[in-house]
Amino acid sequence: MFHAPSVFQRAPLPPATRESEPRHAQTLTATAPRPAPGTSAPDAAAPAPAAAKKRDPYFDNVKYLAIVLVAVAHAWEPVMDGSRATRALYMVVYMFHMPAFILISGYFSRSFDMTAPKVKRLLTSVVVPYLVFETAYSLFKRYADDSPDMAISLVDPFFLTWFLIALFIWRVTTPIWQAIRHPLPVALAIAMLASVSPDIGDDLDLQRVLQFLPFFVLGLLVKPEHFQLVRRREVRLLSLPLFAGALLFAYWAAPRMQLGWFYRANSAQEMGAPWWSGAVMTLAMFGCALVLTVGFLAWVPGRERWFTVLGAGTICGYLLHGFLIKGAEYAGLFDRYTWLSDPVGLVVVSLVAAVAVTLMCAPLVGRALKWATEPDMNWAFRKVSARR
Repeated sequence: MFHAPSVFQRAPLPPATRESEPRHAQTLTATAPRPAPGTSAPDAAAPAPAAAKKRDPYFDNVKYLAIVLVAVAHAWEPVMDGSRATRALYMVVYMFHMPAFILISGYFSRSFDMTAPKVKRLLTSVVVPYLVFETAYSLFKRYADDSPDMAISLVDPFFLTWFLIALFIWRVTTPIWQAIRHPLPVALAIAMLASVSPDIGDDLDLQRVLQFLPFFVLGLLVKPEHFQLVRRREVRLLSLPLFAGALLFAYWAAPRMQLGWFYRANSAQEMGAPWWSGAVMTLAMFGCALVLTVGFLAWVPGRERWFTVLGAGTICGYLLHGFLIKGAEYAGLFDRYTWLSDPVGLVVVSLVAAVAVTLMCAPLVGRALKWATEPDMNWAFRKVSARR
């Protein structure tokens, strides 16, 4: 759960600081330059001057490591039943990987202002991939899973495509959040109201859109110096007992807590909980997710590593890895090979998912899929005068 989700595009250096299933059970930006082929959908910013195109390896590292967590968590879902430890680890990862994606997406959406070039970029790098992959995943289920009744519904996102439509909605509302005086409290209030509103329905996955909204708005408020603070040695050291405590609590909560709270795809009433628990859990989950996201960001390396270049292609990794997970599920591999639920099997599943998504983020894959993830489509848009 993680168009992402974009957090997918490689980000430029800040000026002064160089340095996851069923439709509703799963679960990638405003100063960034135009990405290279295969970059992610969430970064629908206007092209920047050539001098601003230098990439910050830190954000590429964040995106790559986050997409690996998304793929591995998705791979755990079919095999974690019966393993309390795996369920606990899954809960910890799901607590922060999508919030981290969304926060970074908001951070790189700060300059989105509905001008023609940025609207064009938003349509070609977010809406077009959504239409293509929503159709592809629906057809894949229809024929690979022998489900002839599977409809192609562009208003009811299937599996992981929800993030793209959510990003579109969040981004077009960016000017609103930048105009009001207290955007984060307002976004939290909206999320709380959504969590107690069972009549919202499944259209456009609005429950997720609204319940994850505070993380995007927070990203709009974050400044480059905040990332410098997060990466301090003291924060890294404090994150160790933090994650240890989170794992212990998750192990206790694993048999007691519904996973629906992590997916944010349903209201409290739909999960059989008292209506007021939706508001309480919204605030509690926001606080826990934010703290774990800070811990995750603190340990991301700031210098170039072998995987840094893959951060530019996470849109492909995000959109493609679902075919691997769903393909194995439709083929009955998880039911046939029950040993995959054993400790050794879980390691194998994790490694396969991590290696597969890494290969899917490769530049070659990005170039091959550019027609779907970032088509040119100049023929569909009016020419915009250079005059301001």
